[in-house]
Parts: sequence; C-alpha cells; structure tokens
Amino acid sequence: MGTLGGHVAPGAFFFLIGLWHLFGHSRLFLLQRGSYVAPVWFPVPGVRHIELIMIIIGSVISVSMELVIVQPKHQPFDDDGTIPSVHLHNFEHASISLAWLVFAAATIHMDRVRAPMRDAVSQLAAAAAFAQQLLIFHFHSADHAGVQGRYHRLLEMVVAVTLAASLLLIPYQRSIALSLVRSASLVFQGVWFTVMGVMMWTPALVPKGCFMNDEDGLQVVRCRTDEALDRAKSLVNLQFNWYLTGTVAFVVVFYLQMAKQYQEQPQYAPLVKGGRGSDGRCTIGEVNDDEDDLEASKGGLGYIEIER
Repeated sequence: MGTLGGHVAPGAFFFLIGLWHLFGHSRLFLLQRGSYVAPVWFPVPGVRHIELIMIIIGSVISVSMELVIVQPKHQPFDDDGTIPSVHLHNFEHASISLAWLVFAAATIHMDRVRAPMRDAVSQLAAAAAFAQQLLIFHFHSADHAGVQGRYHRLLEMVVAVTLAASLLLIPYQRSIALSLVRSASLVFQGVWFTVMGVMMWTPALVPKGCFMNDEDGLQVVRCRTDEALDRAKSLVNLQFNWYLTGTVAFVVVFYLQMAKQYQEQPQYAPLVKGGRGSDGRCTIGEVNDDEDDLEASKGGLGYIEIER
C-alpha cells in the first residue's frame, strides 16, 4: 500500500462501494419510507452476492499483492522464517484485507443458510473490520510522522466515523441519516485514499521545502525546515476540508437527484405463513418485524398492496 497505486486502487474500491451503498440506501428509503430498514449489503438480480464476491476478490488480490507478488522472493519472510521489519507494513495491510474477506465470506454463508439475525451479525463483522483498519492505521509500523502522518491521522478520523455509523446502525437500523453518513464516509475514504496516493508519491506535487526520501525501500516525504513542515501540514488540512466539502455537496446533490427519480411506492405487507389464534381466527405473522423488512428490501418476500 506504500505506493501511488497502493493507495489509488483501494481508494477506487472504497469509492465505488460507498457510491453503490449511497444509491441503494437512497433508493430504498425513497421507495419505502414507512418500512425502510438499512441492509448491510445490496443483492443484484441474477448474481445475488456480487457485491460480497467483489469484496472477496479485491481482498484476495490485496493480500496476494502485499505478501507474494510485490515481494522480491515472492514471499515476505526472512531466511529464518521470521517477519523482517521492512515487511511488517505488508502484513498490516494484508490483515485489513483479511478482515474484509472474513466479513464478506461470513455474510454470504449466513445469507445462504438463512441464519437468524444475520444482518446484525454481518453489521458487527463489518464494524470489526473497520475497527481493525482504524487500529492498524493508528499503530502502523511505518513512520507516519510529518506530512504523511498528517494524511493518515485525518484518514483515521474518516474511518472512525464509518465505524461509529456501522455500530449505531445495529440498534438504529431504520435511520436513513446513519445510512447516508456511513455511505458518504465510505465515498470520502475512497477520495482521501486517492488524494494521499497522488499527493505523497508524485514528486511534482511535494510541498515547497520538502522532498521525497528513500527509506528502507519506501518513498517518504521529508521537509528541510520546521517552517516548511508546518506549511505542508497546513496544506494537508486545507485539502482535507476542501475534499470533505466537495464530498458533502456531491452527496446532497446525489440524494436530491435520486428523490426526483424515485417516488414512494404504495404500502405493502409481506406474504407470510398464517395460522389460527386462540380465538380460532386466522392470523398472519408480524408484518413490522425487522427481519421481514430486511428480506423485503432484498426482494426475498412477496407482497400484497394495502388499500389506503
């Protein structure tokens, strides 16, 4: 991940996932405002688990790149079988990808076996992956002092927002505000990853008074004076604020355009297996059950229209 491509590639992935969720949550809420329940993932007709499959593929590619493909010996270990210090960051990045692989694989399995409370468990698994991402970035073995440190500290703030929204969506899964915050934070993670890659590994964009220095095979931005360092950090702060403002504006415009495109549908009740109560009358299952609502949002139940 310590290269331009190593930041732009995951940046593009986070951006696309965030955009996909922004579209899915906005559309679902606008069509079903009264029964909206935030799903953890969105199925696609024909290939139900394509989103999760893409996460697995991306994670496998990331782990392979970090631990095998980019390594001179195509393996990251020392001759005595230990992990050398220069490769610790590769294992850290691979660990983040492994967490996402576990989340996606577990979610697919739970969906196939129809496990109870599967969306809540999947949300916990996603939150655990974000927590691991935040932990590794905060205690990264690579030197994140100076300009690069400022980029990464700001990235940690974005990941923390995503983590908080993911945890809050477990008890408040009907909140469209939390869904939009989580989706927007994923989009902004993608944007900021890309900005980091371009700004830190493009020599022409290195701040005035700073330079790129090779340290243990990694290109690191260093500044010649404290004044140049303070100026460079301030520029990073400005970039963060500008891109954040742009992302917020994009999300608002995107939602407004979605609101024009999708109008609320008539109310529907899921068709569920009926029975007879103690008084002998026919009954149907609880139509407001969150699990039923989640499956309805994924196209898992049939519907009947309720006259207004």
